[in-house]
Amino acid sequence: MGVEEIVLLNADDEAVGTAPKSASHHGDTPYHLAFSCYAVDTEGRVLITQRALDKRTFPGVWTGSCCGHPAPGEKLRDAVLRRLRDELGMQASSLTSVLPRFQYRAVAADGTVEHERCPVVRATVTDTAVHPNRDEVEAAEWWTWERCLELVERPESSPWYRLQLAELAPLGAPLDWPDAGTEALPPALAW
Repeated sequence: MGVEEIVLLNADDEAVGTAPKSASHHGDTPYHLAFSCYAVDTEGRVLITQRALDKRTFPGVWTGSCCGHPAPGEKLRDAVLRRLRDELGMQASSLTSVLPRFQYRAVAADGTVEHERCPVVRATVTDTAVHPNRDEVEAAEWWTWERCLELVERPESSPWYRLQLAELAPLGAPLDWPDAGTEALPPALAW
């Protein structure tokens, strides 16, 4: 496999180029395309994961099910399905665009910056078996929505998780999150 590339964005969320992922995350990380995914089972539980302890950015934090960077030209749906498979060994029965406008900037303890346009997707799953890729995921647990909400108050939660939950909590329980459509996705990203 070649070098993983990220899609660089301008202030209007239009693609303006690509860059190697590993070399792009530092103290002045450029604004780029990403996504977050929350896997939800038929009982409304959410798969919460702890990032691998040796991850370069934000190691060991607890966050949603998976996240990643769409490759240049890759559709959001395909990127989410790829990361669910590669990080967690899972398949989704359906995907829903929940927070297509989400973006954030966060600074890790070591000074590394994340600066992403990061649409949030719900992946509904019927098979709850998880097979974590240990290079990506330290732990993966199915949590009630109430427990997910409590994680927001804890320092071990990721900054993007806290910001996303501030927008997701008013939408109700995870199975009730409305489909926000795809019109508000960034111009650089097709569904």
